[in-house]
Amino acid sequence: MGSRFLMVMALVVLAAGYLVYGRLVARVLGVDPERKTPAHTRRDDIDFVPAKHWLVLFGHHFSSICAAGPIVGPALAVAYWGWMPSLAWILVGGVLMGAVADFSALVISVRYDGISISEVSSRVISPRARVLFSSFILISLVLVLGVFAELTAGTFIKRPEIVAPSLGILPVAIVAGLLLYRGQQGVFRLAWVTAAGLAVLALLMFAGPSLPFLMPGIGCFSGQQLWVLLLLIYCFVASVIPVQKLLQPRDYLSSYVLFLTIALGVLGVLVTNPSMNARATNDFMPLDWPEAGPVWPMLFVVIACGAISGFHSVVSSGTTCKQLDNEGHACRVAYGAMLTESLVAVLVLIAVGAGLTASRHVELIREPGGAITAFGEGYQALAGIFLGDYGAAFAVMALNFFMLTTLDTATRLGRYLLAELLGIRNRYLPTALVVLAGGALGLSGRWRIIWPAFGASNQLVASLALLVVSCWLLSRSRPAWPTLVPSLLMLVTTVGAFVYQIYGSLVATVDGRWSPRWFIAGVDLVLLVLAAFVLLEAWPVLRSLRRSNVSKV
Repeated sequence: MGSRFLMVMALVVLAAGYLVYGRLVARVLGVDPERKTPAHTRRDDIDFVPAKHWLVLFGHHFSSICAAGPIVGPALAVAYWGWMPSLAWILVGGVLMGAVADFSALVISVRYDGISISEVSSRVISPRARVLFSSFILISLVLVLGVFAELTAGTFIKRPEIVAPSLGILPVAIVAGLLLYRGQQGVFRLAWVTAAGLAVLALLMFAGPSLPFLMPGIGCFSGQQLWVLLLLIYCFVASVIPVQKLLQPRDYLSSYVLFLTIALGVLGVLVTNPSMNARATNDFMPLDWPEAGPVWPMLFVVIACGAISGFHSVVSSGTTCKQLDNEGHACRVAYGAMLTESLVAVLVLIAVGAGLTASRHVELIREPGGAITAFGEGYQALAGIFLGDYGAAFAVMALNFFMLTTLDTATRLGRYLLAELLGIRNRYLPTALVVLAGGALGLSGRWRIIWPAFGASNQLVASLALLVVSCWLLSRSRPAWPTLVPSLLMLVTTVGAFVYQIYGSLVATVDGRWSPRWFIAGVDLVLLVLAAFVLLEAWPVLRSLRRSNVSKV
């Protein structure tokens, strides 16, 4: 099948989803543009700062949620189960589940004065649910920090030419932030600051291949481990300084790089129309990929970002809700950004499924970090007509920008949650604790083992966030089916994934000898127990609210 048809179909489905279903969900949530947001009512110029334009906040939100997730998940899933079920899940999950979770988490946090979704659970379910949900999210954020710190360090090692632009954007963003928030504001200032920042960033990209930086190993630390340490230091600093100093402008400028990456990739597909080389479908339990597992439930947790992701809900209710200038912008910022990430996942699916031969795709996937390399090579085949031989490096560099964003956003979110949970007003101590936990995981070099737990925990956070929103909607006598149905579906799916992973970890063998993976089994078990306790807390409340609404009718 030609990839052009698949891309056009995806664009139509995502656009229709935004225009039709997004507006329906906005009415269910009761979005009110006249209501003042926490960015104004609680403004402190550190965390609560209204974005100067909704595009700035869209850039921050999109950059925070779109990192390696929509790259790694689809690249693996196409090899494991084929492109057809992967594409169907991305489109259906993105429109009906993922975008709803992001959007509703943002609105409910705004309504509760900018507190996190786990803190909201204390108000709509019970204080005990808040402690359990916060603990669950904290573990998930530590997994995010550990996985993406190692992946980002790996891109610096494999592509030393991207180091200069990836790190050079930081001082550029600081200057851009100073200019955006100084003196008279307006569209003209936003335009010329954006143009100047992007021009400098383009120079850094052009100079990158001429300024490669190879990190040497020092003592007992390899080059990659040193990069992990430096990234953790960066995460600490970036997560405690005011958002308008670095986070907002860096994410905003970075988003244009990814927009360009998406645009060139989509145009490359439409112009070249390569045939899909990957298999459309594979066996329910792929015999050639014993580590993959069955289509259900594993496909639905391997492709997390791009379809539905709990991390997005945490971003919506963590940093984005504190910067939303007008509630009327919530749909375009959250629902729109999630569907844009779904488009990224579709582009990755076509890049690895049509840009590479089936044998080359399989060869790369079997290598450490091969999913990112596969995307780079596949993107080169699609966008080479525009970028020449620089296509693969450009794709990996764009991805790297967003992994950096995910790292410091996850750290800041962890700081918010830990401070709320323990009642700590000092922002340095909770940040340090989150960084140390994520660093220990990142330095262990076990990201491939951690990834399935990351995917399952990610989806379960989204399910629990949707459950909280459902309770809130029912308490206000509003229809809860847009959030409750995907919540229950993902709850069943992720519990199935956890059970399957625990079983697989306990019966694992190496060279024919029993070699259980106790670490991953333990992480899965802890997350499963925490989720069960949250559900036990929420279910009586949910039933009571539903009966109350039925009696009113």
